Amino acid sequence: MLDTPKGLRLHIGLFGRRNVGKSSLMNALVGQAVSIVSDTPGTTTDPVEKTFELAPLGPIVFIDTAGLDDVGELGELRKQKTLQALERTDVAIIVATAQGIGPFEHELIALMQERKTPFLVAFNKCDLAAPDEDALQALQKAKIRLATVSATHGSGIAAVKEALFHLAPENPIDEPRLIGDLLSPGDLVVLVVPIDLGAPKGRLILPQVQTIRDILDSDASCMVVKERELADSLAKLDSPPRMVVCDSQVVLKAAADTPPDIALTTFSILMSRFKGDMVKLARGAGAINALQPGDKVLISETCSHHSLADDIGRVKIPRWLRQFAGGDLQTEVVAGKDFPDDLSPYSLVVQCGGCMVTRKQVLHRQYLAEHQGIPMTNYGMAISLVQGVLERTLACFPAARDAFREGAGSGS
Repeated sequence: MLDTPKGLRLHIGLFGRRNVGKSSLMNALVGQAVSIVSDTPGTTTDPVEKTFELAPLGPIVFIDTAGLDDVGELGELRKQKTLQALERTDVAIIVATAQGIGPFEHELIALMQERKTPFLVAFNKCDLAAPDEDALQALQKAKIRLATVSATHGSGIAAVKEALFHLAPENPIDEPRLIGDLLSPGDLVVLVVPIDLGAPKGRLILPQVQTIRDILDSDASCMVVKERELADSLAKLDSPPRMVVCDSQVVLKAAADTPPDIALTTFSILMSRFKGDMVKLARGAGAINALQPGDKVLISETCSHHSLADDIGRVKIPRWLRQFAGGDLQTEVVAGKDFPDDLSPYSLVVQCGGCMVTRKQVLHRQYLAEHQGIPMTNYGMAISLVQGVLERTLACFPAARDAFREGAGSGS
């Protein structure tokens, strides 16, 4: 909690064939022996991540990946993990050698261009042999940024860092506001934070901390209460707060205790605009009205944690959806970086707030769902809908509220 969370860091991925020096280049960029380096092809198996402060980009995550030309059954699994890493990559380095640009490099270039991921091609091991001149000219003609480096000797590393600076999105960690754009200086926000078995000992969860920080950055102030204290706390105020933000699991009580003239939303709904496309997620929430017994629902968590007896994703949301649909649903849960490519078996995808991952990763999941015609929403919207208060918790966001109504009307 003292460092910039991974989900707010620029992610830089290194991709290429086996034994082109991806790990050596990553070690040279961070100035530490982070990844194991060996002449044996296939040394890197799972993606290796290293958080780092890279001036002038600031807090970043480097991702070292397995070679895309890996072979065998295990090689195919490693390639899948490498392609998964692309989903969370903001800027890519395609590592090649003097052998030039072959099918694997062309495949990577096509993938980057298809996903609109900025990238450069770094020709490594230039101390052993100069890059193929035809390959260099072809890349320059295609206006692809490139660099020639020797990770072993450290030459060209500064050029790679400079290229990353130019390729990085402007203000890479300046993502959409959580709440600040809804506030004016001097406003008061009441935050409703339950302290239960799911609350981490000695601290608040990340969305709550980030909301507090965004409020303070907006020259506003906040008051933090538990759900049992909300009504009494509001009654003690000389003037009403600008809005109330609550944990989704207590939204029904918060809605009952908050006067209708005070804006109300949830932390998870705020996260839907911070980490994804809020309007599309709201439209997807409308599809919950069309769920029928027997339908299959995918619950997608982006963090891995020990499942509690009344876990929100594995127990509560499936139970609420079953009750809302009026019968049994087939519920499948995926966690961490796992997310199926084929979503056709599902009638709905319910994504968590995404506080532990980048916005790009959530947007990629939305992209997959949209292009397969599968509605997708998030935890907070789903919970507010089944509790009958989604119209109210979306009132602060007219475009999202209208999209929800549209989705509910069309059943998708």
